[in-house]
Amino acid sequence: MHNNKWARLLAYVTGLVNQRLLLQCEYLAAENRILRSHLPARLRLSDPQRSTLAEIGKRLGRTQLAEVACVAKPDTILAWYRRLIARQFDGSKSRSYPGRPRIDAAIEALIVRLAKENSGWGYDRIVGALANLGHQVSDQTVGNTLKRYGLAPAPQRKQKTTWKEFIQAHMAVLAGTDFFTVEVLTWRGLVTYYVLFFLHLETRRVTLGGLTRHPTEAWMAQMARNAADETSGCLRQHRYVLHDRDAKFCRAFADVLQSSGIRCLTLPARSPNLKDYASHCTSFALPDVTSSAAPRSDSLWPWDLCGGLFPGAS
Repeated sequence: MHNNKWARLLAYVTGLVNQRLLLQCEYLAAENRILRSHLPARLRLSDPQRSTLAEIGKRLGRTQLAEVACVAKPDTILAWYRRLIARQFDGSKSRSYPGRPRIDAAIEALIVRLAKENSGWGYDRIVGALANLGHQVSDQTVGNTLKRYGLAPAPQRKQKTTWKEFIQAHMAVLAGTDFFTVEVLTWRGLVTYYVLFFLHLETRRVTLGGLTRHPTEAWMAQMARNAADETSGCLRQHRYVLHDRDAKFCRAFADVLQSSGIRCLTLPARSPNLKDYASHCTSFALPDVTSSAAPRSDSLWPWDLCGGLFPGAS
C-alpha cells in the first residue's frame, strides 16, 4: 500500500515535468518560426553551427525534426551529420604516398630553362649539364619535369621553336646584313651608292662591309670573303647571317660564307618584322650627306663619303 502511494506520486510529478517540457518545446518552436519569418530567405551557417544542429537532429530523428526544423530541411541536416561522420574517419591528410619526393623548385626551374634555351638538347644532355653544375638527377626526372610544363622532347621541341626563341638562343653567333643607299655629290651630279653593313645582334656592333655603285655578283663574293676572313673579318665568330630576299644577296655570296662555316638565313617575303634589328640601323644612316646639317652623334656614318672612300668601295 505504501509503495502504491509513492508510485502515484512519482507518476504525477513526472507528468507535470513532461507537460512542462512539451509546453517549453512548443513555445520555442513557435518562437523560432516567428523569428525565422523576420530573417533573410537564406541563412549562412558556419561549420560549427552545422555540426551542432546535425548532432542534435540525428538524435531527434527525421519525423520530429520535420516538426521543429526551420533553418534547413531534415534531409539537409542529416546530410550534414553524414559529412561530419565521414570527416572524422577521413585519413587522407595523414596518408603517406609512395615514390620519390619531388625535386627542388630551383632545380626544376633550371631544367625548364635549359630546355627552352637549348631546343636541340635531349634528356641526357640536360642531365649532363646539370651534373656539371653539381645537381644529380635522372633522365626520367627531366622528362617528367618537361612533361609537367608542356615541353616536348628534343626533336619535337626543336621543330616548334619560334623566331623569337631562335634569336634569343643564337644572339651571340647571329649577325644581320642589309643595304642602304646614299646620294653622293660628284662632279657629274648626284650618284647613288649602295652601302653594305653587318650587325652583330648581341653587341649591336655595326660594321660597314663596303659601298659601290654597282653591287655585282663578283663584288658581293669579295665582300663575303672580307667578312669571313679568319683574322680580321667581322663574321669570323658568327654562325648565322640574316638577310632579306634582295637579289643582291646572290648565290656566290652565300657560297663563300658557307665555305667558312657561316650559314645564310633568307627571310620570308614581306616580313620586315623579322629583320627589325638591321632595319633599325638603316634609320640612323644619314639620308643626304650633301646637307649642311651636322651629323648626329648616334649615326652609324663614320666616314665622309664626299671626301673619300674606305676599303671595299668601288
